[in-house]
Amino acid sequence: MNKSVSVYGSDDVQELLDYDGCIGIVREAMACFTRDGIAQPLRNIFEIGPDRFFGTMPGMLAAPQGFGAKLLSVFEDPKCPGRAPHRGAVVLFNREDGELVCIADAGEITKIRTAAASAVATDILARPDAARLAIFGCGAQAASHVRAITRIRKIKEVLIWGRSNATASQFADRTGEETGLVVRAVHSPVEVAASADIICTVTASPNPVLLGEWVRPGTHVNVVGSSRRGPVEVDHELVIKSRYIADSRLSALSAASEFLSARDSGLVRDDHIVAEIGEVLLGRVPGRTSREEITLYKSLGHIVQDLAAAAYIHERASRKQLAKA
Repeated sequence: MNKSVSVYGSDDVQELLDYDGCIGIVREAMACFTRDGIAQPLRNIFEIGPDRFFGTMPGMLAAPQGFGAKLLSVFEDPKCPGRAPHRGAVVLFNREDGELVCIADAGEITKIRTAAASAVATDILARPDAARLAIFGCGAQAASHVRAITRIRKIKEVLIWGRSNATASQFADRTGEETGLVVRAVHSPVEVAASADIICTVTASPNPVLLGEWVRPGTHVNVVGSSRRGPVEVDHELVIKSRYIADSRLSALSAASEFLSARDSGLVRDDHIVAEIGEVLLGRVPGRTSREEITLYKSLGHIVQDLAAAAYIHERASRKQLAKA
């Protein structure tokens, strides 16, 4: 092993992985992922028990950057509602000599880079004047999505929906105090969707929490919560009526549950996925094609985002260390 391997815990990641920086590196990573065409293995998810999973995600960044993997446990525990379900490590190796560069907390990276990926998609797909943000969900990803989306749009109001009215109200109060934004808990999901310019679904729901009939023309939707076959956050109608863009086409055809459910029902074909987000970033495929179009970004998360985040964290930490020397 390398004589000096840097290890970054959750506090280190929070300090070093700022949202503006993470949005920039995720934007670059997804464009490079599409442009360079490096074959990346699909993630493997093993079921440990009911609502308990172990995931392995190997991959590689473009030369001369690194390669590595994310090892992650996802344990949903209703007895511990405040505990983050994602825990694990991102391991980054040097591509030049194969040395282990660093190990970083995967839960905190996942929380921040996932929201950053939604911000990248929102920035290129949402209408320029989009100003009202709706969040379906009240967990860690809900908070990180508010922080990230407000960096790429001037948000005037944030609407929160959750299964528990009390939890949604507490989250709204806390988020409003933290951000200084107008944040309201709205008990009707229909009202939330019908009022929004940007919608993010970040729930662990096995069944749709957002229906296509509720979404008004011109809305952009980030579908984030489900990252495996089975759980679906949005219904068939929203999949059908939207301009559907994925982080990775290969990953979506394997694990984008909402899309696969619609396809297996004979409602759409594989070509309903019009592009990867990298193709839009590179200008190869148009993103939004009209003000009235509903755009949908399916976020499954990708290892290049995690590795780029780990490399960014290590670079910032190294620069700080040099500055102190």
